[in-house]
Amino acid sequence: MRKINRAVKIRIYPNNEQIIQIEKTIGCCRFLYNQMLADKISYYQKEKKMLKNTPAGYKKEHPWLKEADSLALANVQRNLEGAFRKFFREPEVGFPNYKSKKHSQKSYTTNIVNGNICLQEKSLKLPKMTPIKIKLHRSIPEC
Repeated sequence: MRKINRAVKIRIYPNNEQIIQIEKTIGCCRFLYNQMLADKISYYQKEKKMLKNTPAGYKKEHPWLKEADSLALANVQRNLEGAFRKFFREPEVGFPNYKSKKHSQKSYTTNIVNGNICLQEKSLKLPKMTPIKIKLHRSIPEC
């Protein structure tokens, strides 16, 4: 039996403190993506090999990255590696671009691990945040 992954979109109503934390996480993800991309480019120009870098290496240099959800930062690494794989398989796709602060989608992706994300009737619990108020417009089907 195959496991089916589902994405769920929910309207959230965060307070000011939660808005700041969400914006920090989005900013950290964008910064990490751009930093990892720049390091991969410079390493490839010098060594003609692909650099295998992880978010953990950047947390030592930039301790404020620890304020963001670690799984969101891990997804940044996965997305960047996927973009490079796609570029080398299909060059017409184009080289991975830097993420812009002004023209970004302002979103991040995280994963559910050991119940770190919990959806209740009137709130959503995300990592490193207090429960955020939500309105659930339709029920989420059980798998």
